[in-house]
Amino acid sequence: MTNIELDSFPVMKAMFRLQWEPAQQAYVLLYPEGMVRLNDSAAEILKYCNGEQSVAQISAELARQFDADDIHEDVIQFLAHAMERGWVQK
Repeated sequence: MTNIELDSFPVMKAMFRLQWEPAQQAYVLLYPEGMVRLNDSAAEILKYCNGEQSVAQISAELARQFDADDIHEDVIQFLAHAMERGWVQK
């Protein structure tokens, strides 16, 4: 599994675009070869992957936004998966 640290600054790769898809009633990740339908949690995390916020900052913001405790590990696991899929880089 890819190593993601709390002080990493993830950014979506340029070939991917996150957008709301009304036909899917969900956020999707568009790329030249197709589309990935995202669950709500994945979409919320990817919204913050702009290279300007660390994983710790993203986790803290999502914890505040959704009144959730200790979600750092969930965010790290998703970002590791996203990196393995080639969606984001640190």
